[in-house]
Amino acid sequence: MRLEVKKTYKLFIGGKFPRSESGRIYKVNNHKGEFLANVAKASRKDVRDSVVVARSAQSGWASATPYNRGQVLYRIAEMLEGRREQFVAEIRELTGKSEKQANQEVDSAIDSWVWHAGWTDKIDAVAGNMNPVAGPFFNISTNQPTGVVAAFAPQDSSLVGLVNTIAPAIVSGNSIIAITSETLPICAVTLAEVLETSDLPGGVVNILTGNASELGSWLASHMDVNAIDLEGTSNAAELEMLAAENLKRVIRKGGYSRTGAKGSLQHILDLMETKTVWHPKGH
Repeated sequence: MRLEVKKTYKLFIGGKFPRSESGRIYKVNNHKGEFLANVAKASRKDVRDSVVVARSAQSGWASATPYNRGQVLYRIAEMLEGRREQFVAEIRELTGKSEKQANQEVDSAIDSWVWHAGWTDKIDAVAGNMNPVAGPFFNISTNQPTGVVAAFAPQDSSLVGLVNTIAPAIVSGNSIIAITSETLPICAVTLAEVLETSDLPGGVVNILTGNASELGSWLASHMDVNAIDLEGTSNAAELEMLAAENLKRVIRKGGYSRTGAKGSLQHILDLMETKTVWHPKGH
């Protein structure tokens, strides 16, 4: 009799797959309550390591042309399409969804990457402004990436919720530390394998598995995290207070869906800063 080899899923930090520094793991069960796999339980040190690599990667990613960022996001969609069968199988095993429902979720995740790829070079054209002013000046507002973003995937979504948490952040040139659903983390680690084999620079996206409340407090209080998206948390008020220490940008209940094939321009803009430039008019 052959025993099935169960996988131990690791973290995704800086384009690599380390075990948790603490050595902690937790068990993930399938929709029938049967043991499925062990998953790394990220520690405070893992959070710090993620922030360091996210910071080092952010400036290079932000300086890439919007067209190039769009190409990379589209490449992720291509890679995800190529592993469709694996994602469908994982969603069905985790959630008990039918084959049709699982395929619909994978479709939505792929389409979301394509949708976000299309926005990379259009954000300023739609959301930038030439502001009217009294005086001989041009006043121009443009949208700039915020920097290092921490965000929490919805707890009830295995794939598309995470995609719609990551993609809006990296469209504009941010880097991100994303916390997965604690009970449905398997597709997130498989998505990390897609990211690692795409053209995305290491460190732009970092994915941590574990307890969202525990990890959230460390991210919210970290002085080198510029923004935190609290949509997928159960203790948002506590984390918002911690985030106030360094005046982080905080997003709570943005009002946009995280489970569809299309994202929201407002979600992208919520993770950006507005920069206004004054310039004298020539004579």
